[in-house]
Amino acid sequence: MSGAVSEGSLLVLNSGSSSVKFSVFRKQGGVAALAWRGQIEALADKPRFSCADHAGNPAPAGARTWDRPLTHIAALKHILDWHDVSSGGMPLVAAGHRIVHGGGRFAAPLLLGPAERKALAGFIPLAPLHQPHNLAGVNAVAAALPDLPQIGCFDTAFHATIPAVASTLALPLELREKGLRRYGFHGLSYEHVAAQIPLLLPLTRRRRVVAAHLGNGASLCAIKNGVSVDTTMGFSTLEGLVMGTRPGSIDAGALIFLLREEAYDAAMLEELLYKRSGLHGLSGVSADMRTLEQSSDPAAKAAIDVFVYRLTQQIAAMAAALGGLDALIFTGGIGERSAHIRALVCSALAWLG
Repeated sequence: MSGAVSEGSLLVLNSGSSSVKFSVFRKQGGVAALAWRGQIEALADKPRFSCADHAGNPAPAGARTWDRPLTHIAALKHILDWHDVSSGGMPLVAAGHRIVHGGGRFAAPLLLGPAERKALAGFIPLAPLHQPHNLAGVNAVAAALPDLPQIGCFDTAFHATIPAVASTLALPLELREKGLRRYGFHGLSYEHVAAQIPLLLPLTRRRRVVAAHLGNGASLCAIKNGVSVDTTMGFSTLEGLVMGTRPGSIDAGALIFLLREEAYDAAMLEELLYKRSGLHGLSGVSADMRTLEQSSDPAAKAAIDVFVYRLTQQIAAMAAALGGLDALIFTGGIGERSAHIRALVCSALAWLG
């Protein structure tokens, strides 16, 4: 891109189930700088559009609400129309998308033509609650601007370096050949962390690093010499840490029990595991760590205790995969904003030095 286009706008999109988040970078003289950042949230309820510049100042026409739900296509149309009005005539030259699943096939940014979009749709069964929404953003832009180059960047890609001993599930070969393996997620976040490590840490503290991406979705990544060697999320985004509404690793026997004794079906299990468990299920109060930290309800404190216990336990497991630990990095909404959680975790891991 840098050699082909001297100036223009780059649109970066993160299309989720309930929101479309975006950033606009202006490319001038071979340098791209953040110009705007915004989102349309609550798509299925009463959508709200908000946008601000790189300094946090509201953008022109950067606020709107709707009294009816919006499809992804309608949301993207509003963002594109807003860009046309607000760009000062600067053309849109490309769009980049965060896509959760690249399968075992795509491990680097990819130009998204019809064949690539079809291949990525084939991974929907591997990430049914994320992949369709990511691709909805790609398809919406393609419908509005069919000639605009679009690039996909994958949350699974950073973990392509994980060795087979860490990615292999102990299942029969015929199932593993169908794609049942550990992929790992949050890779775009971890790729950014890995790029910052040399800038933030001295040489002696950067070889073996555990990065903790803690938010409504939460995971850990063991980063050795800048590459991923293990992570806590596996085949799906359910494995690993306790999360906002997801339980993390759970004995499969408990799920068989629910199927056999409580007459659960696949849809009921999916609802339980993705939307009614984790901090929300433990506390009965909220999935939001900020609310739990402010609550006097004993169940809220108990939920935090379980969250921290599982987190410290699995940090130790990642340290074992690394053969030691030189640095621990926190990111994500909880990791960045909760000094209380960071203090509890570091205290519990004092034995690691």
